[in-house]
Parts: sequence; C-alpha cells; structure tokens
Amino acid sequence: MKRLLPSLLTLAVALVATGAAAGPLEDLRARSPEQEVIYFVLPDRFENGDPSNDAGGLKGGRLTTGFDPADKAFYHGGDLKGLTARLGYIQNLGATAIWVGPIFRNKPVQGPRGGESAGYHGYWITDFTHVDPHFGTDADFRALVDAAHARGLKVYMDIIVNHTADVIQYKEGRAEGYPYRSKADYPFSRRGGVSGAPINPGFAGDGDAGASNWAKLTDPSFAYTPYVPRGEERVKVPAWLNDPIFYHNRGNTDWKGESAQYGDFVGLDDLATENPRVVEGMIAIYGDWIDRYGVDGFRIDTAKHVNPQFWRAFVPAMKARAAARGIPNFHIFGEVMTGDYDPALLASWTRNAGLPGVLDFAFMHAVLKAAGGGSAEELARLPEDDGLYEGGPNTSRGAAAMQLPTFLGNHDAGRAAMFLKAANPAMGADELLRRDELAHAMLLTLRGVPTIYYGDEQGFAGGGGDQLSRQDMFASKVAIYNAEPLVGTARTTASASFDPAHPLYRLIAQLSALRVKTPALTQGRSVTRAASDKPGLVAVSRFDPGTGREVLLAFNTSDAPVSAQVAVDPASLAFETLAGTACAAAASAPGSVRVDLPPLGFAVCAAKP
Repeated sequence: MKRLLPSLLTLAVALVATGAAAGPLEDLRARSPEQEVIYFVLPDRFENGDPSNDAGGLKGGRLTTGFDPADKAFYHGGDLKGLTARLGYIQNLGATAIWVGPIFRNKPVQGPRGGESAGYHGYWITDFTHVDPHFGTDADFRALVDAAHARGLKVYMDIIVNHTADVIQYKEGRAEGYPYRSKADYPFSRRGGVSGAPINPGFAGDGDAGASNWAKLTDPSFAYTPYVPRGEERVKVPAWLNDPIFYHNRGNTDWKGESAQYGDFVGLDDLATENPRVVEGMIAIYGDWIDRYGVDGFRIDTAKHVNPQFWRAFVPAMKARAAARGIPNFHIFGEVMTGDYDPALLASWTRNAGLPGVLDFAFMHAVLKAAGGGSAEELARLPEDDGLYEGGPNTSRGAAAMQLPTFLGNHDAGRAAMFLKAANPAMGADELLRRDELAHAMLLTLRGVPTIYYGDEQGFAGGGGDQLSRQDMFASKVAIYNAEPLVGTARTTASASFDPAHPLYRLIAQLSALRVKTPALTQGRSVTRAASDKPGLVAVSRFDPGTGREVLLAFNTSDAPVSAQVAVDPASLAFETLAGTACAAAASAPGSVRVDLPPLGFAVCAAKP
C-alpha cells in the first residue's frame, strides 16, 4: 500500500543527468504534440532576471510605467532573462514544452481613472512585432528559445488575433458604457443606424470575403463613430492596425450571440477578422515570429471570439510556414472557454474552424469534480466524447482529441487547489494536498497533453481567478498573495517558490518522467473501466499503440479505502507497479484484477508482456 514515488524521482533525475531529456534539435522537432508535457508561465510573475527593465524603459510613476510590484494589477518585474535562468527548474519538473504568456509590446496602463491596471499579462498589444521592454528585448527572446531548445524544451507562444489594446475611442455612448450595437440595428450600409445616411455603397456585407468587396467598406461609422486620440495615431505596429476601418467598432460585447465575435472586450479594439486584409496581416505577423525564432507552437487567445473562416485560412498558413522552417509538428491550440463540461462546443471548433486542438475545459471540469469528491460520470464519458472531435475517437493517430492540452486551472479561471477547497470547505490541509496530488495524477496519466500552470507545483491556491490566480514565483510584495496559505508547505509567496522538495513538485516530476517513457500514456487509446456518481473508484485502461500493452489507471476519489475487481483485457495476466499504490501481481482471473487503494490514493499498473 506504499507509493513508489522515490524510485520515479530517481528515474527523473537520471534522465536529466544522462541527457536523455535533452536530445538534439532534430529529436525535439520529431516529437508529436501528444508526447509533450507543457508548463504555462506568465513571464512577469516568474523570475526577475534583469531589474533594469522593470519600468520598461519608461519614466514616471506607476500610471506611466505600469510597474508596481506591490499591486497585483501591475507589472512586478519578471522577464525573459529570469525565465531563461530558471529553465533547469522547469526541465527538472518534467516539462518538455514551455507555453510563454504573450511577450509583445503592450499598452503599459489602461482603464478608467481610479481603475487603472497594467498590461503585465500581455494581452493588450500595441506592437505585434517586438518584445515588450518590460520583458526584455528581441535578443532576450531568441536567447530563451535557443536555451530551451538546447535542453530539449519546446517553446509555445501565446498569440492574439481577436483584439488589440484599447486605443480606438467612440464619439458616442460614453455615458451608457458603449453598449453593443448589432448588425441588424446598425447595418454597414447606414451611418449610425437604419435611418442614418447611406454609406459604403456596394459593400455586400462581411459574409463576402473577397478583397474587391471589402474595398467598398470605406466608412467605419456604421455603429459608433470611431476615432484615434491625439498622440496615439501611430502607436500600433504594423501601421495598418492604426486604421479604424479594420475593426468592428460596435461597442462592448455582452459575451453572447453576435456580440461574442463582434464586440469589444471591455474596450479592447476588436479586429474585423472577416476582412481579408486582416487575415493577410495576421498571417504575416505570426509567420514572421516562426521564421525569426523557430518557435514550436501557438496557443491562441480568445479563439472562439473569432469567425471560424479566419482559422480556416490562418492555421494552414502557420503549419506551412512552420514546415518550411523545419518544424513538422507545430502545435496549435485555441482557447474556447466553457463554464462547464461541454465537449461538443469544444469539438465544434476543431471541425467547423479547423483548429488542430483546443484547451480542454471539459477535462478540467471533469477531473476537478471527481478529485473534489463529486461525480466521476463526466470523467468516465471523456473517451466516448472524444469521438466528437475532428479525427474521431482517440484511437486515431493525429486525432484532435489526443492533442488537446489538458489542465486543472489557469490564469483566468483560477487554480486547481482553489476549486478543490471550494468543493470541500471543511477539509484540512493534509486532505487538500492529497486531493491536489490525486488531480495531478489524473492530469499526468489520462489522455491529452498535460499542462501545468506555473506555481501549482509549489502549492499556489489563490482566492479567485484573473489577478487572484497570478501569484509571483520570485519573492512577492503583494500583501494578498503573501497572506494566502499554500498547499503542502508552511512557506508563503513572500519568499521565492522554486522548491524541488515540495511534494507536488516531486509528484509532477515523477509522473512526468513516467509519462514521457510510456507510450500508452502519451498516445494510447482509453477505455473507462469503472466510475460512478459517488466518491470511490475510477479506473481507465490505456493501451500502447505499438504493442497493445495495457496500463491500468486506478484512482480513489473517496476519503475511505476502496477494494474492487476491475475489468481488464483477458491477455493482461500479470502486472507491475509503475506509480502509486502497489498493484496486484497477477490477475484474479483472465479479464479481472483486484484493486486496493487507500483514501484518495492512485495506482498505475502495467501488464507484463
């Protein structure tokens, strides 16, 4: 009944020491997306390698520079040099790819008077062609990519095509907060509503993607009257981004219906991605980043808020650009956020929009519900629902379902430990750690591409999403962060959080090492063996795509021991323990094996040849 984790830690250390995890660039390029373990990091909150760039080269107070390390809404000083210096920490965790939050030049500060915040997160872009000075230089990014590749680590960029920083303003609607104005009430053919003066003669609407049609859209005042404030006429790069004609200009989204693709995100300038000039421009922008730096993939922000036709043009262009650069396994996945278990919505974006993958919010909801002591029925459905994705069920090589980045929390929704604690508010610190470990065991053994949100391996929990889930890894000066109890340690974020002895770090390192050397866990099909709507046993078999060897995954989501017979392949007669609680040495009978798990325990059991 004892976990076999020390032996796996030895394995992880040995892999690094022998250079097995740091092969040549050719080996890195040869890995398919499902063979990766991703580490997602916001550069500003990870490590400060160069304090001289903390203010981004700007002079003045925090409302000019955006720098205030004591305020959770402002820059804290983390940068690309700091990330590069900590690559060993990430590699030893077992990650094989780094997803770097947006690094493009941002508007330093925006927001209403008294409610200002900074672009530390990277999603308020003004210059799409260069690194934000708060993070360093273009040369620093090149150094990061080269250093990561030398260690066998891929680098994924976080990109945005949906919007830019909030620069364009409207002459009307300030008092009402710029409510969304629909295409029906404010058609392209009239200025300021259906009864307004005729404009844009001959424009056939945004359903016609032809360049000749869009050349007839010359007046952007069909809904609001947009303008660029004095002094900001040339702030965006490339220069074409400064023209309001390339934006929707319909006011703020209400997150549903038509406005979900045409509305501004709380003022952020929403690009008209139906316009062929915008499509052409974005292909040029991001193709150039591939050409210049040889990055290995893109995470696409707010992908579901962009028209599917855009992705049908953009994705093949990026794949072709990467292939020409010698990157055959370029990984592209989009953010299609859902508030609950909804694989049909996620899958539709792989079929209708042609996205190779999407962030697997369904997986997050299913795992956190099960690991939190709730129903495991959604978790049991995952293998069946994988048939909804482009490429069909997870038995198909290259199927979208196998390339979905899976995760437990992120910078928007909040951290895994927060959700687990919310589901069990009365539980103690030890139980929270064990449930957090159980969730990570699921993440690192079930299908998909496991994605670790930075800080989760150090027990970060937080009290909410957005700014409340973006703690500092280096010693923090944010009082609310430093007051939060961490999982698995008595330390706080007031001191640097890079402890390789943390129990979650050790577990993730051990299971990541196991995953990358076990084809059944990276590329194997999944069969649900046991699950219920009550806390208890969850069992899934995964199969080596080459040999057919079965690996049985067993999880106990209850706070009591569980013993049960579990169905397995009749050919699986003897087992060895790969991780977790000791497995039965032999099947009870052909087709059945006994599983005994302690409270909140797990086991990874491999059939012997």
